[in-house]
Amino acid sequence: IIGIFAGMRNLAEQLSTKGHRVHYVAIDAQDNQQSLTGNLAWLIDHYKVQCFEYQEPDEYRLDQQLKDFTASLSLESAMVSSEHFYTAREDCTAIFKGQKQWLMERFYRLMRTKHQVLMQDAAQGSKQDVKQKPHQPLGGQWNFDQENRKSWPGSPAEPSDTRLRHNHQLLWESIQKAEVSSFGQPQAQDFRWPVNRQEALAHLEIFIRDILPEFGNFQDAMSTKGWRLFHSLISFALNTKMLNPQEVVLKAEQAFRNEAVSLATAEGFIRQILGWREYIRGIYWAQMPGYDESNVFEHHTPLPEWFWSGQTKMNCLSHAIGQSLEHAYAHHIQRLMIIGNFSLLAGLDPAALHRWYLGIYIDAFEWVELPNTVGMSQYADGGLPATKPYVSSAAYIDRMSDYCKGCHYNKKLREGEKACPFNALYWDFFERNKEKLGNNFRLGMVYRNLEKMDEAALSALKAQATITLAKLNAL
Repeated sequence: IIGIFAGMRNLAEQLSTKGHRVHYVAIDAQDNQQSLTGNLAWLIDHYKVQCFEYQEPDEYRLDQQLKDFTASLSLESAMVSSEHFYTAREDCTAIFKGQKQWLMERFYRLMRTKHQVLMQDAAQGSKQDVKQKPHQPLGGQWNFDQENRKSWPGSPAEPSDTRLRHNHQLLWESIQKAEVSSFGQPQAQDFRWPVNRQEALAHLEIFIRDILPEFGNFQDAMSTKGWRLFHSLISFALNTKMLNPQEVVLKAEQAFRNEAVSLATAEGFIRQILGWREYIRGIYWAQMPGYDESNVFEHHTPLPEWFWSGQTKMNCLSHAIGQSLEHAYAHHIQRLMIIGNFSLLAGLDPAALHRWYLGIYIDAFEWVELPNTVGMSQYADGGLPATKPYVSSAAYIDRMSDYCKGCHYNKKLREGEKACPFNALYWDFFERNKEKLGNNFRLGMVYRNLEKMDEAALSALKAQATITLAKLNAL
């Protein structure tokens, strides 16, 4: 909230300085009508506007609100593209027309080919090479994900926080007076996120030069010793349009061509922007409205109280949620394989979890957060972006982090007071959802292992899961 307000005010100031006529309606301004359409109607009347144009919104609710508003106007109106994505809203729908499952890998390869990113054609350049190897990826493969899954041993050291510091205490006080609902720990007096393009560009340069080289190795790693490790922290700047995705991708590709980073590192980073970010936006616009109500498993359990405090004896969740409350940030594996993993195993309400994610993360705008939460994390749509539920027992968490060390719970135990809650919940989740998931081709090994369990062992796991679910707030 602070970042968005500060960014808007900074942009208004910059535009005014450059000679543009700007009417910025502050949240506590006397002429603020306290509604978007009310303010627009007032401004149109005040300035005797003859033509109203607006930039394509990224959120369905706002898109509909502005369409309804312009339909009521007697003057000329038009919506223009934000020109901030590689794709148009409907491109993803056209690519996957008639297909039940939308595989990101196919979309990603089309994007790489179309925009000639990390392609042999673009690198070699000659017409002869293009004829011999049309549309071939550099290195002979499209995806180096298997090389980007190392745990972090503590070295190289996590980069120091070099971001600028802002004091937005007065702004935060005005937001509070306006009774804007929020949660977390606002760092108003020590705000570290960019509020304009110049700051965002400076931050991007530091990332590409000093941090990106280690990103590939440790992009899935988690540690109590670091909150950002080697992640870029540019998603807020991207989603507020301080940075353009094309320039970010080009800089990462150039770093590879300059031999500053490995191909696997450049590809892994670029895939998140050129691939996943564009793909997930396409899913959002294809599935709205109503996507936020998806709930294929019929999960309705409220979020535990410690989602708002981080005070749980589970070390992994305490760290991931505590960091989220403090920094408004957690990287994709913390969101997916710690918080999302537990939420799905425990049967938490996906709509409530969606609202929590939307409220806690600085980069969480609905177009990107909703499909990631409801679709990828909670599998609540039945498997559109995800070919299987992304859940695990304690073994994965232990392999990719140091969270299990010193935890109140024992990662190896499935039963008893000290048993890690993830273990029994994992098997119970697949057992109770056998009808929906039993034929999933990616879960064959899971269900074969379930079938091998004797009745007593399975009953004990179910009993342990029941005990765990009965005391969620006390875990």
